Amino acid sequence: MSTSRQAETAAGGRLRAPLFFALMAALIVLEGLTSSWNSALGILNMGLLSAIMALGVNMQWGYAGLFNAGAMGFVALGGLAPVLISMPPTQGAFKAGGVGILVALALAAIAVVGAVWLYRTLKGRARGLAVALVLIIGFFVFRWVFDPAVAAIEAINPSAAGNLGGLGLPTLVSWPVGALLAAGAAWLVGKIALGLRSDYLAIATLGIAEIVVAVLKNEQWLDRGVLNVNGIPRPWPVPYEITLQNSPAFVSKMQAWGIDPTQGSTLTVKLAFLLLFVVVIGVLLWFSEMARRSPWGRMMRAIRDNEVSAAAMGKNVTRRHLQIFVLGSAVIGLAGAMMISLDGQMTPSSYNPLRYTFLVLVMVIVGGSGSNWGSILGGLLIWYVWVKAGDWGPNIMALLASPVPDGAFKQHMIDSAAHMRMLVMGGILLIVLRFSPRGLLPEK
Repeated sequence: MSTSRQAETAAGGRLRAPLFFALMAALIVLEGLTSSWNSALGILNMGLLSAIMALGVNMQWGYAGLFNAGAMGFVALGGLAPVLISMPPTQGAFKAGGVGILVALALAAIAVVGAVWLYRTLKGRARGLAVALVLIIGFFVFRWVFDPAVAAIEAINPSAAGNLGGLGLPTLVSWPVGALLAAGAAWLVGKIALGLRSDYLAIATLGIAEIVVAVLKNEQWLDRGVLNVNGIPRPWPVPYEITLQNSPAFVSKMQAWGIDPTQGSTLTVKLAFLLLFVVVIGVLLWFSEMARRSPWGRMMRAIRDNEVSAAAMGKNVTRRHLQIFVLGSAVIGLAGAMMISLDGQMTPSSYNPLRYTFLVLVMVIVGGSGSNWGSILGGLLIWYVWVKAGDWGPNIMALLASPVPDGAFKQHMIDSAAHMRMLVMGGILLIVLRFSPRGLLPEK
């Protein structure tokens, strides 16, 4: 390739990212002009949260080639943090059963540690019998202490509480705690599963994610289970709509601008969340870019491209895989905590692999695996298409079904409009893999 051709290619690569982000901005503005600015800001806020999740998955898949199919579990663990940190404590709950639960968890930990010690110490047939005996006895002792404590907590105002509650700390404190919860779980999962082959790793992480969600759905003493936790406090400096609507200064300012105060309060709240999210994603992007360009980042990509060669050069592949797995999961958990703060409620039944695993993987692939800017673009673009496909689906299906004679088949087509989202996502993925297999903003 000639020097001029190389210069043209490099210039085109530099213009590619600004053009795609300008297109994304135009789509958001178009949504605001044609639908409403509330809808546009809602899509943008959730798109930024999706971009943070995509950044976390990109660290694992794009940097190290680890196929984590359990992103949903780490999002859910991150979402638990605002419940445990920001919600006020339930009066009398800890006194009724909190100590019992802590004792039961300590006994369970002792049983597990004892079983591991016996497994490493004993040999032969006695090892299996001793380990099984310790675990069985430990289980029954754990349940003997745990069950009465849980019953006592869940009996306290079960219609509105029935759980321990939180610490009553600021919501912003819960965001890094959500990252720590996800990182701790990732360390445990990684110590067990990272020695597996990539396909087995995907199965293991998906199974563990389902276990995490099942626990959150059923442990009412912890997060009210399927009864949900409502009224999670907002982070500073995000106000409440009713506070703004009761402020004479705010109402007069909105009226002077020709904006309905109710609509203005909603827009102000979403803009405040947008500011917070932009700050967080800016910090994460800066650290991610510095890490990617550092010797550590080059080492991770070398391990991804050829583990055998990296190991021959003296790199501890398993340790580095565990490191990047924990870091990526921490970012995913941070996004989970931020999303619960945005929603104001914890609903464990809403966590499903389609939205929190498959969709995030599509964001990474479409944006560009290994590219941080590509993950952000993929998060924004795919979330926009996901939302709008749900809006456009019935109209598109009605158009496709219009030539079909009235009957059961036509009605089936119209009833299947909700599945247009999956069809659109699959179509986008196929098109990108065909014409730009490295993504819209490929790794340099």
